[in-house]
Amino acid sequence: MTYLWSGMILIGIIYGALTGNFKAVTEAAVSSGKDAVTLCISMAGIVAMWSGLMKIAQESGMVEKLSGKMRPVIRFLFPRLPLESDACKYISLNFLSNILGLGWAATPAGLKAMECLADLEEERIRSRVASKEMCTFLIINISSLQLIPVNMIAYRAQYGSINPAAVVGPGIVATAVSTATAVIFCRIMNRRGRGR
Repeated sequence: MTYLWSGMILIGIIYGALTGNFKAVTEAAVSSGKDAVTLCISMAGIVAMWSGLMKIAQESGMVEKLSGKMRPVIRFLFPRLPLESDACKYISLNFLSNILGLGWAATPAGLKAMECLADLEEERIRSRVASKEMCTFLIINISSLQLIPVNMIAYRAQYGSINPAAVVGPGIVATAVSTATAVIFCRIMNRRGRGR
């Protein structure tokens, strides 16, 4: 990825120099840098607020209760996974964070869930190959069902949208379809590979 981005920047600079647009390249770089800093500062407040709410929910035991309510979903998606394992707790926290649109809060829980799933798989068959549970978790995590697309609302507010929350309805529909597709795909693939 580093080579890709470096190559794209280098090609842009060389192209700008060869076509006599080097001034435009420099102005775009300075302007983009300013926009990036402004966006980061404006997003910091929103991120802090939602991360704080998630921390309050976690400390108050609300996350634990919601995780308990997710047990049937976890059992359906991961039939071979023991419900008392740490992996279930982290998977639930990851799913809840994604549903609330808190991708930055979902990432640490997702990494810990993958770590726990890898440990479970290594105990089972002493293999470093991705298990069915790991693949299912990754696919559903990527599909990312969201009820409140916090990032998108923040971006729209930053760039002057009249109604930043207008994306909530379409976002719910789009992520519900992508998640349903992911679940169907995982169930078909798990059924197909059951003998392996």
